[in-house]
Amino acid sequence: MLIQKLRLQRGWSQEQLATVSGLSVRTIQRIEHGQSASLETLSALASVFEVDVSQLTEPLEKDMPNTSLTYTEAEEAIAFARVRRIRKFYLHVAQYVVVISALIIINLVSSSHYFWAIWPALGWGVALGLNGLTTFDLVPFLNADWERKKVETYLGRKL
Repeated sequence: MLIQKLRLQRGWSQEQLATVSGLSVRTIQRIEHGQSASLETLSALASVFEVDVSQLTEPLEKDMPNTSLTYTEAEEAIAFARVRRIRKFYLHVAQYVVVISALIIINLVSSSHYFWAIWPALGWGVALGLNGLTTFDLVPFLNADWERKKVETYLGRKL
């Protein structure tokens, strides 16, 4: 999480960090998703961010009981996850536009008497719309609030 925070503070993409550090994009992604990194990888990242390797390997402070994340870090983790979901949705929309546009062109060129491209556009469009509703928490059920209440129900206590 610290690597992602440092990267975003500098306004870099994962690709830019990979280029500057000499690491692969996949390695950056793995580290940002919580997998451990080798000392050589951490040294490369520490050099790029101009920090000591020990700052990247120190255990996180324990401000909350039974967790290794501070409250701020937990909020940041939630925010990062939400932004990743939104980014993934926008990529999904872009894929939809490109593929459906190609299908419409193919349809018009090959068989202009029957507009069959409407069927994949409608099917995929409905799925995309539902994805958008859940991504932006516009569904009154199955959102973060609903999830929290369910967890509290199963635990039998407030979180």
